[in-house]
This record gives sequence, C-alpha cells and structure tokens, in this order.
Amino acid sequence: MEIETLDALDAALARDTPLGGLRLQGLDLRGRAADLLSRTDLEGLVVLGGQLTPELEHHLRRCRALIFPTDPHAPVDPYRATLYRPQELYAGLAEHGYAGTPDARAYEWSRDASTRSDAFVTLLRAIHDDSMSDALDELVAGRSVVGVMGGHAIERGTPPYADAAHLGAALARRGLLVATGGGPGAMEAANLGALCPDPSRLDAALRHLAAVPTFAPDVTAWATLALEVREVDVPATDAAPSSIGVPTWFYGHEPPNVFVDRAAKFFSNALREDGLLARCNGGVVVLPGAAGTVQEIFQAATRLYYDRGRPAPLVLVGGEHWTRVVPVWESLAALGAGRGMAGAVHLVDSPDEALALLTG
Repeated sequence: MEIETLDALDAALARDTPLGGLRLQGLDLRGRAADLLSRTDLEGLVVLGGQLTPELEHHLRRCRALIFPTDPHAPVDPYRATLYRPQELYAGLAEHGYAGTPDARAYEWSRDASTRSDAFVTLLRAIHDDSMSDALDELVAGRSVVGVMGGHAIERGTPPYADAAHLGAALARRGLLVATGGGPGAMEAANLGALCPDPSRLDAALRHLAAVPTFAPDVTAWATLALEVREVDVPATDAAPSSIGVPTWFYGHEPPNVFVDRAAKFFSNALREDGLLARCNGGVVVLPGAAGTVQEIFQAATRLYYDRGRPAPLVLVGGEHWTRVVPVWESLAALGAGRGMAGAVHLVDSPDEALALLTG
C-alpha cells in the first residue's frame, strides 16, 4: 500500500495494524518520529526518500525497514508522489533566468558526464520516472483523454498556432482531457486552449504571446511572457485539470510550456512517448510536425495495427503536409489495409474536421 500523504500515514498509524508492507513515498517523517519510534512492527516497511531524524533512521533500520536514500544534490525529488506544476519547474526564473530553474538544472544533471553512468543516479532517475507514471495514472483515471501532437517549431502569432489553441479549447469545452508532449509550438498552443477555453480570453492570450514568438534563443523571455499571460489572461479555477503535458528532459532544447495544468516530466523519452500515447483513450490528433511527431504517429499506428477491439481514432491534420512534405500517409494506409486499423486512421485538412471525428 502506497502512502503518499501525512494524512494517509496518520490513518495507517491509527488502525494499529502492522506497518510492514507499507510504502512511504517522499514524506517528511520528522513530525511523526515519536509515533514511529514507539512501533517495532516495521519489518518490510519501505521508506522512499523523504526526511528522517537520525534517531528515527536508526530505529527503522534496526527494525528491518528498508530505506531508499535520495541525493541531496539532485535537482528533483525522485520519490515525489505528484505531477509537477509548471511554476515548480520554472521556480527562480525571474531571479536567475532559465539556466537557474529546476527544469534546466534537471537536464544538466541528466547529461552530466560524471553521473551518466553512476548506478545510484541511474536508479534515482528510474524511480522518478516510475513515480511520474503512477501519478499520471491517478490523474487520468476515469477521464476521456485526447492527445494533440505536433511540431515544437510552430511559432506564436501564426495561424497554425491559433488553430492548435482553438482545437484544445474546443476539446476542453466538451469535457475531454487534452494531453500533449508538454513542449513549445503546437503542444503549448493546445495546452493554452484547454486551460483557457473562453474564446475572447483565448484570443487576448494569443495576441499577448505573439510578442515572443519562439523559445529560441531566449527561453527566459519566452517563459516569462507565458507566465505573465497565464496570470493575466487565464482565469484561476478549481475545476478538474483540463490538460496535461508529458515532456522529457531527453530533449533539453525543448523547454516545457507553462499552460499545462500538470506536467509528467520524464528522464526517459521511451517511457514518456509510450506512456503519453497509451493514455490517449479518446483518440489522437496529429498536427503538422517533423521527426518527433512522425515517431509519435508510428508508435500510435503500431498500437492500432495490433488492436483487436474498437481502436480510438488517429487523425492527421494537413493533407499537403502528410502526403507531400512529410509523406507518411501512404505508409499508414498500407499498414491499415484489410485491418480494423483502416477505419481508425484519418487524414483531414482542418482541426474542425478532426474535432468532428473525435466527438461525433
């Protein structure tokens, strides 16, 4: 049984049943030291990171509990039980610029030659990604999730960016959870639209964002403006999350966008790609993109190819792009011939057509 909050731990302590078998994930146990020091039924208890007093740590080890340490120099908590809020990833942006944020430092940590082959650091990254997967499952449970994929190079202030934003807004207005790769370009636009589905507010946000069209070469200016727009143009709400981003530190040149409700950021791009597509139970819309987007298309197509049920639609938007600029459509059509996949794969020219296919 995973214990991810102090309230849940208090409930477990109150039951007065053996604590062995519990997994305490990323908790500050210093305030519960007296309760735990009074217990000896701790064999098999697993403590994943968190904070302990020296006395409590000694007691837990003596009672044969397992303690998984963390690295105080790591820029992320490997054992965290929740997804990231964008403000966490960009903490310190105003004071130190993007290079000083937890997001940028996590990328540097992941690429540091001195730690890249360190078994302990490798373990921490793997545990972090597993924690992200668990938290992502909890967030999407019971929701219909539609993925919006597309290129990171689409600039703010352009018609394709606005189209992606209005698509995200339309999906959110229908109660669907919008999932993207969590990066810039089409991904940022779709997350923005889902976060701000009111057309007039969305149009105001689009106008303001156009002042800094792209994250290159200045991520600080790009992210700073987005955080300002989120504060001014996007109304705060207590509603259930309308969009998620699933970015990766593997692509260090692509910063995460700030318009996601929550971000599940992974060190492993393979886990990130598969995890994102696996959770898109309501279908996937693919806007124009390049290599990364093509990879997502064929990962989704592989699932459809072997699906024996009623697969959710995979909708490519942009006939010219997907038949001539990046001609993947012919391959998809050939793969689907004679299979159930054929009825699930579509090529359309506009986001409105894609929306009609997804929402019926």
